[in-house]
Formats: sequence, C-alpha cells, structure tokens
Amino acid sequence: MSFRFLLDTNIISEINKKIPNKLVVDNMNQYQGKVATASVVIHELLFGCLRLPPESGRRRFLEDYIQEIPVKMPVLDYDLNAAKWHAQERARLSKIGKTLAFIDGQIASIAFCNDLILVTNNVADFQDFEDLIIENWFIK
Repeated sequence: MSFRFLLDTNIISEINKKIPNKLVVDNMNQYQGKVATASVVIHELLFGCLRLPPESGRRRFLEDYIQEIPVKMPVLDYDLNAAKWHAQERARLSKIGKTLAFIDGQIASIAFCNDLILVTNNVADFQDFEDLIIENWFIK
C-alpha cells in the first residue's frame, strides 16, 4: 500500500486527545494505512513531553504514546533530497523577505520529496512553500 499523507505534529497530537476532532478521526479511519509522519514530528512531540516533570502521569502517558507511533505508521527521515529541496526553498523565500520556521521547512521537504500531501491545522505555516500540497483535516 502506498502512502498518500504526511501528518504534521498537530494532527498526531489531536488523535491523542481525550475528545479529538471528529473530522480528524474520520480521516484517520478513512486513510488508515496511507499515512506517515516525519522524524522531526517525533522530535517536536518528544521535546514537549520531556519538558514535563519526570514524575508526571501525563509525561509517562505521552512517552508511551510517542513510542507507539512508529508501530502504527511509518516515520520518514529528513534525507539528502529533503535537505536539498529545503535549502532551495529557504533561499527562494529569503529573497522575498520570508523566513519560516526551520522545522516546518523540514516537514514540508519530507512531504514534498516523498510526493505526499501534508496534513496540518497550521496551513499558514506551510502555504509559502512552492508546489507543496496541503490539507487541513480540521475542516471539511
């Protein structure tokens, strides 16, 4: 089965909520087996988790949740092709006065270089990347 979507951090976080957004859950069910995420998304999740107190029940829950992500879906790396595309996009955007978050560029490049649709609720963070296809599963 081929992958179709790359899930951003806010989508992975959403499906972990006690009451997740119904549209996100519906899409996750509809596209089961066709989604992946990025290694840098795992970084963002772990960074947030590790800032919680070590004795926190929430932290232990999140550590377990994050550890299960690679079991449930592929985790794609920021490789040489992604690095090249990312550098080209950063250069292009900087020439027009735009500086985007580095990690968003990494996520965008992983989606683009793997011919995947980036799924995010933060569309504005990614809309300046050229030829990147974006979907927001929080809206119809």
